Amino acid sequence: MNDEKLTNRTFNSVKTPEELLYISKAAAIGDVCMDHVFGMIRPGIRENELAEEIDSFLMMHTGEGLAFPTICVSGKNSADPHGVPTDKKIEKGDFLVMDFGMIVEGFCADMTRTFAIGEVDDEQRKIYNTVLKAQIAGLRAVKSGVRCSDIDKICRDVIEDAGYGEYYIHGTGHGVGREAHEPPTINQRSDEILNEYEAITIEPGIYIPDKYGVRIEDLAIVTDFGIINLVHTPKELTVIC
Repeated sequence: MNDEKLTNRTFNSVKTPEELLYISKAAAIGDVCMDHVFGMIRPGIRENELAEEIDSFLMMHTGEGLAFPTICVSGKNSADPHGVPTDKKIEKGDFLVMDFGMIVEGFCADMTRTFAIGEVDDEQRKIYNTVLKAQIAGLRAVKSGVRCSDIDKICRDVIEDAGYGEYYIHGTGHGVGREAHEPPTINQRSDEILNEYEAITIEPGIYIPDKYGVRIEDLAIVTDFGIINLVHTPKELTVIC
């Protein structure tokens, strides 16, 4: 391990095998939760109903707590990357963004999926597929020794080339461990370099004010050959009728 890469870090961003096992287990339960709640999604259900079901399911499976407050937002509310679930009913034509995580043996997980409700228009399809393309490009670029700002640029370039650069309003990812958000920070300003056995998210997004937003997020372990993706919920555009 290159000590220079860890300069100024306040967290132990490089995880032990045992710690990675806990993070992996938390991520696996997240996949199971997404599969469970998927069956409840339909026009007419309220954002806060879905959020409550997510929270209940996660707590039932470990009881250790949530990694962060669950995000479950639709329609115009999905244009806020940190939106709080409301009593808004999910409607046809909405994007639904669900972002959640749980804690296992003190270690967190984090994932996001976006679903379309009822139908999508051409712009929605383009936006979704642009975010997906950016997210896949970012994941493919991850490995130890890569600068965090370079990962951000790879994702951001895809979105800017599609004409939505001004609507990508947050960084590309972050480390996950005992905290849901910890070093390394993957954004335009970061001079950090990825280390093997860090757990990081890659989560680009596009947010059109007063219309909708799309974010896709996976949690992955950094290796010297690429990543081990801990999130297995499908991420191709899914329209729920």
